[in-house]
Amino acid sequence: MSKPLYQKIMDDLLQAMRNGQLPEHAQLPTEKELSQTYGVSRITSKRALTELESQGLIYRIQGKGSYVQTKKKQQKKVSRILFLIPFVNDLSLGNFNEGLAPVTSAHQYEVIMSSAEFLINKQAADIIEDFDGMIYYAHNTEDFLDTLFELSIAQFPVIILDKKIHDLPYPTVQSDNFSGGEMATKQLIAQGHQRIAYIFGESTLPQSVRQRYLGYLHATNEHKLAFHTAITDKQAFLTNDVLTYLNEQHITGVVCENDLVGISLMNQAKQVNVDIPTQLSVIGFDNIQAAALVNPALTTIAQDFEGMGKLAGELLINWIEKQIVPTDQQISVQLIIRNSTKEND
Repeated sequence: MSKPLYQKIMDDLLQAMRNGQLPEHAQLPTEKELSQTYGVSRITSKRALTELESQGLIYRIQGKGSYVQTKKKQQKKVSRILFLIPFVNDLSLGNFNEGLAPVTSAHQYEVIMSSAEFLINKQAADIIEDFDGMIYYAHNTEDFLDTLFELSIAQFPVIILDKKIHDLPYPTVQSDNFSGGEMATKQLIAQGHQRIAYIFGESTLPQSVRQRYLGYLHATNEHKLAFHTAITDKQAFLTNDVLTYLNEQHITGVVCENDLVGISLMNQAKQVNVDIPTQLSVIGFDNIQAAALVNPALTTIAQDFEGMGKLAGELLINWIEKQIVPTDQQISVQLIIRNSTKEND
């Protein structure tokens, strides 16, 4: 990936400073001269000089020009990464920062964490000015497409977490959701369940949920089960009549799109005296803290949030510092067996 033109100008000027062609207090070419030399607009040449000034590498004198700063006054620019998640206090999201923080600390990067709403009043130019790169948890792949698109044009490093935004060239770090859905279903099959349903939480199906559902379908098809949940079956969504659906279809085991859906389903079951797991085995997805605290504790598929944060940080810093553009990466998931599932008699 080629560098932005302003970065090329900056690199050439920095090289001239290092090799002595531009010693301390030497005057730099003007914006107009740089524009003519590199065949760029005045805006581009001005940005190169502004970046050097913000890093404390040059100083400007009104009406005279730009000059190389003395070494004792040069200040290292604080390296900053913007980390955006949908909702800062969302308990359904894992703690990516446990993996991210050691990586960024080792490379002396400051991490600014905020909700995705941070982008509402920000232009792409603001992000580029204030940060070296960004990690973005994509709650919906349609959100902030304009800003993300403008950042991609500027070749600004961004790592997407959880979902692939196919319309943009950004690499994604995500869990292997397909294998997770398959793994959960095969666990129920191994326990003797033959009629296994998939329970959705909302009518909108995020990319990650679709992948989990496809893994469920793959397992039911591979084992030639007579029943599977159709994505068009609205009774398979978590509503007040979901237990009626499970009873009518003689379901003994369910895979839920996430732990919150699984916990809610178990609460509904308790209210009508359906015993978990004797009458209905339930598996969730995400391994949120509450999954281990409910009664019975929820069997679930654990995402390695710490590993995702660590890998996202490593990939982003390599991109920033070495211009190594990463590719999409998948992180393995793990089955956590607790008390919400049992052998089907």
